[in-house]
Formats: sequence, C-alpha cells, structure tokens
Amino acid sequence: MTFINENIKFLRKKQGLTQETFSQKIGIKRSLLGAYEEGRAEPGYDNLVKMAHSFQVSIDHLITNDFRNNPTPKQELTSSDKDGLKILAITVDKNENENIELVPQKAAAGYLNGFADPQYIETLPKFQLPILKSGTFRAFEIVGDSMLPLASGSIVIGKYTEYLSDIKNGKTYVLVTKQEGVVYKRIFNYLTDHGKLHLVSDNKSYSAYNVSPEDVLEIWEAKAYISIQFPDPKDADEISLEKLTGIVLDLQKEVIKMKNVK
Repeated sequence: MTFINENIKFLRKKQGLTQETFSQKIGIKRSLLGAYEEGRAEPGYDNLVKMAHSFQVSIDHLITNDFRNNPTPKQELTSSDKDGLKILAITVDKNENENIELVPQKAAAGYLNGFADPQYIETLPKFQLPILKSGTFRAFEIVGDSMLPLASGSIVIGKYTEYLSDIKNGKTYVLVTKQEGVVYKRIFNYLTDHGKLHLVSDNKSYSAYNVSPEDVLEIWEAKAYISIQFPDPKDADEISLEKLTGIVLDLQKEVIKMKNVK
C-alpha cells in the first residue's frame, strides 16, 4: 500500500509551505504537485528524489510510511536532520539496475559533504557485479594497515545498512563519520549498554575506540573486496607466529604471577 499522495501533502504542510512555494522549491509545476497530492498522478523517480531530499526522508518511507499516523518511523542513520531521517542517493543504469558507486581515497573528503547529494553521487565512478544482486552497494578504497591482512589500496564493497540496530557484533563495516571521515573497522554494537559503537582494527597495533551514533552518517556492511595484491602465504605464517608468540608471553606472565603468590 502506498501513502505517497497523503505524505506529500502532510509533509509539505508540516514545513509550512504552500503548493506554490514547494513546487518552486523542487522545480516542478504547481499543477503537477496538485495532481500528486490528489492522487491523480504518481511522481517519477527524479521527482521522488527531489521531494524526499526536501523532506529529509528516504524514498521508501515517503512511499510506504503513513506519516499522518506514524510521523517518526524506525530511526535511520542520521544526516543533518534532527529527526534522524535521511535520503540515500543512488544511481541506476539504463535498465533501472542500481550501480555500485566507487569512492576513491582522493574523493573521501568530498564524500562527507556530498553523500546525500544525487548530483555528487552521479559524478562517482560506477560498476556492477552480478554476484551482488539484492541490496544497495557502494565501494570504498581503504588506505593504511589498520585492517591487515587486507592491504592498503584495497576496495571494500559494502551493503547499505539502514538501521543502527542491524549492526552485527564482530562484523566489518565501512563507516562514514563526521569526525573520522570514511573508516573501515570491525564493529561491536554497545548502544544498549553505553550508547556507543566500539570500533576495532584487525591490526592490534591500533587501539580500539568508541563512536557516538550521532556522529555516524552512513554504515555499509562489508560484503566483498577487490585488490591487486594477492595474499602471501608467508604473511599468513608471520601473523600466526605473532599470535603464537603473544600466547606464550601471556602464559609466562601467568606463571610468574603464580610464583610470586607462593
């Protein structure tokens, strides 16, 4: 069931806009807006994007949520809107199939300002992978050695995670945050315990840290990666040796403690 016509009318009035001012704001004719609100016509994708962006809600909620009776649906990741609602900008090919947009490292800073802007997203490189069918995906180039053995320069492809409650403890995600920018980390969801997300690097040389939910702009669950560097068995052996050495040292410390107690 769709509530699109009632939602447009309700949200427009909630913003204190007349049909004339709102139609001018989104660049359509007042008569066309009237047809949308009266249910005589349904908006196409381009106009849905404009209206959802203006109302600061997702296209899905604009269509399926009855804002008259449920003005605050399940909270999404926030953008700049204080009510916690945002629009996810995407691109599609000529057959209406969603693209995977690539955010290179050089574009990471600009992505913080343009992630919700359809025009900015349109400028990013795009590709598709047949193995990733269900969901919305985006690719991010990661830099640094905090997530070894995944090499710096690898491209992580993430699936859009709409709700904070959907974060799975111990899984890897790409986070777009106000303070840290674009980061790739392993996340532990401690929102119900102390209201924070706990971010951990696979490289133990890097300390874990917490992030507040209001600092998070987007979350993408890692589903695949692309790299021109193939795994080196020698590196895997070194990692295993490092772990084994750590275990031995810990055991030695425990033995020393036991001797001191005696």
